[in-house]
Amino acid sequence: MLLRLPASVSLLALALAAASPVMAQAPATLPAPIAEDAPLATGVRSDLHAQVLLDRAQFSPGQIDGVLGSNQKRAVAGFQAAKGLKVSGELDDATWQALQPDTAGPLATYTLTAEDVAGPFLPVPKKPADQAKMTALGYASVAESLGERFHADPKLLQTLNPGVDLGKAGSQIQVPNIAPTALPKAAKLVIDKSDSTLRLYDAQGKVYAQVPVSSGSQHDPLPIGEWKILGISRDPPFHYNPKLFWDAKKGDKKATIPPGPNNPVGPVWIDISKPHYGLHGTPEPGHVGKTESHGCVRMTNWDALRVADAVDASVPVIMQE
Repeated sequence: MLLRLPASVSLLALALAAASPVMAQAPATLPAPIAEDAPLATGVRSDLHAQVLLDRAQFSPGQIDGVLGSNQKRAVAGFQAAKGLKVSGELDDATWQALQPDTAGPLATYTLTAEDVAGPFLPVPKKPADQAKMTALGYASVAESLGERFHADPKLLQTLNPGVDLGKAGSQIQVPNIAPTALPKAAKLVIDKSDSTLRLYDAQGKVYAQVPVSSGSQHDPLPIGEWKILGISRDPPFHYNPKLFWDAKKGDKKATIPPGPNNPVGPVWIDISKPHYGLHGTPEPGHVGKTESHGCVRMTNWDALRVADAVDASVPVIMQE
């Protein structure tokens, strides 16, 4: 049975349960594996714990927030299908056992470094013309930067660390106990519009990773069919052309928006053979799988980076209903 307490109570309880320190890390595309924390008490389950375990199993729940939602259900269903379990999207006993929840607790302790809090942290303008004036579209806050590093909603980090100054080097904080690793090379990539997921298949036709996506809209539908990967650009600038956006504001002009995690396509662009379409990151990870896109396939920045490392021009991209 999955225990669900009020969010503020359950998350604070989990924060108190975490005790193992995490070694200091310099910012990186993929942080080094976090030291494993002591497990929760036997029989205690939470949505936060499940989301951390799903992330570790390469069935991404998107942004970890400790709240049951559609992305968690998709991740559970994908994990169940891949493991030959009954597919329900619910965390039944068999699924929980397959996730091996006792191998590590959901939280770990991390000590903020001077580099973590150095910034600069600047607000991101909303208008493309104003974004184009920036030298880079970096993080707007320490909490946002840490959220990307630990695949977490910044609000979750604040809830887990009440009264802690996230802008002070030396502060110890509780973070999701993720263990990001590079994904193996994919044989096939499939985007499924029906459940807003991207799946990676191995050479034997087995799904070994899944991430939530936003893909297409009524105005810009997902281009159904098989496409080729033409190239992968990391830290790309974004060339804004209002003629390609049905919701462009009157008076908008073409603009080149500088790279950065808050760039409209995030830290990576996977170009495909359909003109003007690609797979990419996003400055709004909390919206992935829950909102529409302009036809492209949008992932969280961390998921987009892992997918980009697992594919190349030999991997077919299949988009289906």
